[in-house]
Amino acid sequence: MSLDTPQAGTRRERLTAHEALQRLEHERSSRLLQLRALGEVAAGGEEQAMSAQKDTVKRVLGEVEDAVARVRDGSYGVCRTCSEAIPVERLEILPHTPFCVPCQRNAA
Repeated sequence: MSLDTPQAGTRRERLTAHEALQRLEHERSSRLLQLRALGEVAAGGEEQAMSAQKDTVKRVLGEVEDAVARVRDGSYGVCRTCSEAIPVERLEILPHTPFCVPCQRNAA
């Protein structure tokens, strides 16, 4: 499916590939900063307390990388479960998500 935006005057159904990559790069940069900050805190002797947070940030970084791959192969913005388009509003908030809201709820 295409990432192109529809004609002017209609509600946007998709992010452009450029917009998606910008959002994903921002997400990646934010998560890398979090990892660095967690590393600095852990150096102060709180390694165990930060381990779970580091694991979560690393998981999200992996999801961001997967989303970048989906942009490149043309499957970005399509739910992995139901194959429906993920609403642009969801992708603006959570650019690395591979699922629409109903499928995410069902998976939880």
